[in-house]
Amino acid sequence: MPVLAYIPSPSSSGFSIGPLYFHAYGICYVFAVAAAIMITRRRWARRGGDPDIVYNVAWWGFPAGLVGGRIYFDITTPSQMPDHWWGPFAIWDGGLGIWGGIGLGAAVGIWYLRRQLGWPDVRRFINAATPGLLVAQAIGRVGNYFNQELFGKPSTLPWALKISPAHRPPGFHRYATYQPTFLYEIVWNLVLAAVLVWLDNRRKIRPPALFPLYVAGYSAFRIFEETLRVDYSQHILGMRLNFWVALIGTLGGLAWFARIQFKEPAGGSAEPPAPPTPAYSQSGTA
Repeated sequence: MPVLAYIPSPSSSGFSIGPLYFHAYGICYVFAVAAAIMITRRRWARRGGDPDIVYNVAWWGFPAGLVGGRIYFDITTPSQMPDHWWGPFAIWDGGLGIWGGIGLGAAVGIWYLRRQLGWPDVRRFINAATPGLLVAQAIGRVGNYFNQELFGKPSTLPWALKISPAHRPPGFHRYATYQPTFLYEIVWNLVLAAVLVWLDNRRKIRPPALFPLYVAGYSAFRIFEETLRVDYSQHILGMRLNFWVALIGTLGGLAWFARIQFKEPAGGSAEPPAPPTPAYSQSGTA
């Protein structure tokens, strides 16, 4: 069937200024971190917290997230590492695993917060920061568009993505257009972020229960996404490795949420009413 309409892919994954080459993937990560910081500062200030502490959390958490994401990638797809001594560290060649990035980044960020705040405030901070993570992930996925990677099965849908021959996986060279799974994930992440903000504004979500809801919601989408993607992956019982990771994340996130929301003593974990909005954040909810 002829393809009547499709989304074109960029002709380049970056641009040069003099001797320097700027990767769109890396630029997207910079904007992603900036968006997460901005959203979290605004939400944390509305809770009466010091918004500047967000910079310090990002200073510790973002590098840890890069390390964790690369470690996950190296462990799960060792054959995709560049064949050099620096291959395991080359985040610009091969990419990052979101599971490892969020896991280690969140752990280091919480470690820093525990040194600065009491545990009740750490819990409230986690609720404040969670929607920003999803927005950051959505922006980061734009980098996959520029790299022509992480797409799905061949498709003739009007929104199918045209992939150049050099980026088509083995066995798929005769197909020109594919499911834009990165685009589906962008939409899902933004919708889920909005839902989490809406739930949080109702003051019925005990901190830090918004984070396990994020884990469950994002993982549930990845179960669907992993059935579409055709890029290289390890397989277990006929399914992609990340399908099983996403399944565990969905079930584990739901169980974790239920424990916080319904089983913990009511006196120790409910978020207190928000204080009056400071003058510098009267523009509304993020």
